[in-house]
Parts: sequence; C-alpha cells; structure tokens
Amino acid sequence: MVYVKWVVIILFWSFVAAFFHYTLPQKDIVYITGVEVKREDFGENMLFWASPDTGAGEMATSRDVRFVDTVKASNGRVLVYRNEDTGWGWPPYFKLDSSNLQAEMRNFISNRNDPQWVVVRHYGWRNEYMSIYPNAVAVWLVDSPDASKGVPWLNISILTIFFALVWAIWVRWRRFRKARIDPMLDNVSDSFEAASDSMAEKRGRFRRWLDSWRS
Repeated sequence: MVYVKWVVIILFWSFVAAFFHYTLPQKDIVYITGVEVKREDFGENMLFWASPDTGAGEMATSRDVRFVDTVKASNGRVLVYRNEDTGWGWPPYFKLDSSNLQAEMRNFISNRNDPQWVVVRHYGWRNEYMSIYPNAVAVWLVDSPDASKGVPWLNISILTIFFALVWAIWVRWRRFRKARIDPMLDNVSDSFEAASDSMAEKRGRFRRWLDSWRS
C-alpha cells in the first residue's frame, strides 16, 4: 500500500506540473521567417487547439488556422506557433486579436542574414508526433538575441497563490484528522484489540478444558 500511495502522489503532482507548464505563459526570443494560413483537420489532438475566432461559428473538425514560422535564438532551431483566439474560454488569456497579431508578426518577418529579434509570449507545447503547436499571445521587438525576457511575475504570483492554498488545505486537513479521524481509528483499534483478547481468553479456557479431559 505504501508503494501505491507514492505512485498516486507522484502521478498527481506530475499532472499538476504538466498543467501549469502548459497553461502558464512562456517567452521565446526568435526571428520570424514567415506567416501563413493552413487548413487543419482535427482528430485526437482537438483538446490542444483553441476555439475559432471570436464571432465565428462553432468549433468544427476542420478549419483554417494561422501559423507563424520562427527560428529560436537559443539553439537556432525552427519553431512553429499557431495564432488562435482563446476568447472567454480556457486558458484565460482573453485573446481576441489574432488577426491583428498576425499582421504584427508579418511586419516583423526577416531572415538569418539580417534577423529582427522579437519576443513571442505563448502558452502550450510543440509536439511533432501529435501535431500540437504553442499558441502565440503577444509579440514585441528586442534589441538582440541576448535581451532580457523580464521576470515572470505572473507565473510566480500564480504558483505562490496555488501552493499557499495547498499548504492551507493540508494544515486544516491535518488538524481535522488529528481531532476527528485519529480518535475514531483509535477507538476502532481498541475494540478490535479487546475482541482479540476476549477470543484469546475463550480459546485458553477451551484448551484448558480439553487438557482436563485428557488428564
């Protein structure tokens, strides 16, 4: 049971870590090599796509999606972003300006001979096997590939609040368990011990009675 308990705990916190890593904003320094609109057919990866543009129809299994092609400053590898509205849904970025953002990114297009470095704020993951793309949320110019991305105050604040809530719940649970559950378990344990002692005494009497007949 101890192993099962730790497996459950590890799986739970792995899920929490993955949730925050996917949802919280991240920043990349890149230069943009192109923008395009492609028709995408959604399947098992539909969960990792946002809803259609605000004001458009319901989400279908196929629709046009804006994409942005970039090259990362940190390792020189290409990275493709999608550019979709999040609307009023999850995650709560309230992004309603995908068209404007696409125009901004088109204006920043450059090449490796004369790169124009920008910071792309985004959320999500890139997975080639499942055709998952991070969703770009904002973009702005920086002076160099070594420019500062700034302190992630939003991420720090959200994680601090989350772990403060977890700590408060855990402390209250320990107090509740110590005040209510542990005494009840002790009573149950005492009852079992008393019943066990009674059964042992009865077996002892029966054994002595058999011994008297043998003698």
